[in-house]
Amino acid sequence: MGNDDLATERPGLVAIHDAHADFVWRSLQRLGVPPADLEDALQEVFVVVHQRLGTFRGSSKLTTWLFGITLRVASRFRRRPHVRREQSEEDLAHHAQADASAGPEAEALQREERARLLAVLDTLDPEKRVVLVMFELERIDATAIGEALGIPVGTVHSRLRAARAQFAKAATRLRMRRER
Repeated sequence: MGNDDLATERPGLVAIHDAHADFVWRSLQRLGVPPADLEDALQEVFVVVHQRLGTFRGSSKLTTWLFGITLRVASRFRRRPHVRREQSEEDLAHHAQADASAGPEAEALQREERARLLAVLDTLDPEKRVVLVMFELERIDATAIGEALGIPVGTVHSRLRAARAQFAKAATRLRMRRER
């Protein structure tokens, strides 16, 4: 197998970005990156992907490798002092995930549900949050999560079980507060 064969088998940065930018964006949100920092964090993830693409050997799924990078970038952004930046209406419209064919009521409900999900996720311990997001929201299997995080599969399962319990309690508390 020559170098040309290897180059055709491995996707390029543009193809990876086009195929996985939405996945990375959602993951950054779910991992607690402040909304004002999402664009910068997304860019940083793909800068790292560009720098490390030659090291990807295909021993794991590309999405698992990307999630590992996304996790490290999200962690750095969460630790940074929060600097509030304004976003233009054009930026907000560009990144809105609501279905354009849905009416304003449906879009408002989607935004509210997303905000509730993020509020509950914010209450979780970081180790549990990561496992829950990877398994439940991004549908990454436990073995791949263990590989990405460098932990045994049994630890993945115990963190997932604890995260689900913590999530349920936080969701109940939020629901009770809203009902008052």
